[in-house]
Amino acid sequence: MKFKVNGEEIFASTGGRPFDKNKPLIIFIHGSGLTHMTWVLQTRYFAFHGYSVLAVDLPGHGYSEGPSIKSIEEQGKWISDVIDSVGMKKASLVGHSQGCLISMECAAQFPEKVVSLALMGGAGEIPMNPELLDLAEKGDPKAVQLMMDWAHGPAGHFGGHPVPGLFHLNLGGTIVENGSIKDNLGVDFRACDNYKNGFEAAKKIKCPTLSILATDDKMCPVKEGKKLASLIDGSQVDIIDNCGHMMLLEEADRVLTVLKKFITTNYPPLSS
Repeated sequence: MKFKVNGEEIFASTGGRPFDKNKPLIIFIHGSGLTHMTWVLQTRYFAFHGYSVLAVDLPGHGYSEGPSIKSIEEQGKWISDVIDSVGMKKASLVGHSQGCLISMECAAQFPEKVVSLALMGGAGEIPMNPELLDLAEKGDPKAVQLMMDWAHGPAGHFGGHPVPGLFHLNLGGTIVENGSIKDNLGVDFRACDNYKNGFEAAKKIKCPTLSILATDDKMCPVKEGKKLASLIDGSQVDIIDNCGHMMLLEEADRVLTVLKKFITTNYPPLSS
């Protein structure tokens, strides 16, 4: 599905079903340098079970126009603009990694628009490894290889994703093929590195919130995820063993099971 946000054409996957404004909306927000493709399994389930879904390509990513947005605060406002642009009043947000920061910022800035939050591999701050940041800002493909290696736990390096073609080597290849490393991954990493408002944003969140963490996450360790969750009133925490930062791919079925319970409880689907 393509639609205009602030004059730019934006792409979002709708999970294989037409977008329907009569159904509750879930927006899925990808991590640094990635696209809507990371959410294939999750979006399809919710689209066929009473929800409208938008797995957006952030500006400058995937099939979306425009330069990449340079700050998490601006990206949070952009998600609010997405909700307005498709004619909706509110949404449940599901974010991974950088998408967690964006989701939190949106919920803090626009609490009336966010029904619930699901944060995967999140932390109050995501400082970037200086070497990785430098490589990404120079447009070096090594940045993609390092990111995908660090982001996956041991099991993630052996494939096995329920959706063929989405194991980490293929996914990393799409970053190189579909966009400029410097202009999307580099900008994303810098936005994460610069963002210092996560803990303050967390304190402002009032909607039901779920944090999904992974024991082998090197980018956003469990202790950092727990620290963040402790600042959000009533936040739930689910920890996945033997899994890395890319839990939505490494443990896609487990993640979907947890998401189903959380979202349907706090944001019921439209009955058929």
